[in-house]
Amino acid sequence: MEISTLATYHCLAFVWYFFVAYSITHIRTEERPSEVFLYGGQWKYLTVLNLVLQAVFYGVSFLADVLRLVKKLRCAKCVISSRDLLFSVLAFPVATFVSISFWTLYTYNRELVYPKSLDGVIPLWLNHAMHTAVLPFALLEILALPHHYPAKKKGLVLLGFVAFLYISWVLWIYSVTGEWVYPLFALFSPSGLAAFFAGSLAVIISFYNFGEFLNRMIWGQSE
Repeated sequence: MEISTLATYHCLAFVWYFFVAYSITHIRTEERPSEVFLYGGQWKYLTVLNLVLQAVFYGVSFLADVLRLVKKLRCAKCVISSRDLLFSVLAFPVATFVSISFWTLYTYNRELVYPKSLDGVIPLWLNHAMHTAVLPFALLEILALPHHYPAKKKGLVLLGFVAFLYISWVLWIYSVTGEWVYPLFALFSPSGLAAFFAGSLAVIISFYNFGEFLNRMIWGQSE
């Protein structure tokens, strides 16, 4: 794909994610179900954090494209390295995890992840923007250009560290409020919850490996 085309695509994707993140974080206070938006607000939900992550990624990608267009190759190299690290370790696996895990649990029992009370607050288009569109965007990014993946150990350590931070945030919110971020967590015993978190980490690691596999199959071992 031509650099100018990539720049246009990344710019539009950045604007889209910024708009979606803005929309979900600016729901009027009086419209928010009290049982959903407690301590931590929207920032306790992985879905919302993913929107911010995707906006940052596409912003960095657009900057890399612009620097390549204006021939600032030394600066572009540094930004491209940051772009590829963001995509490989976080943007692709988290987007894939958010989409697949949400719709799997929603199909099983929506009250565990997305209570019916949200239907009157969050429009259908916004729900799909947060939970559906993120996956094709991630796949399209792999098809659009090659990404250099870090050494496997480094990538998994970084992904595991971010996962640990989010789990710590979830546990902190529970310790303060006595309420779980997702009603699903209340179904587990402490050991069951630990097993669930470990299983979720294994799933997101598998998505990391899947992204690396697709990148290698489509583009080869690109540097």
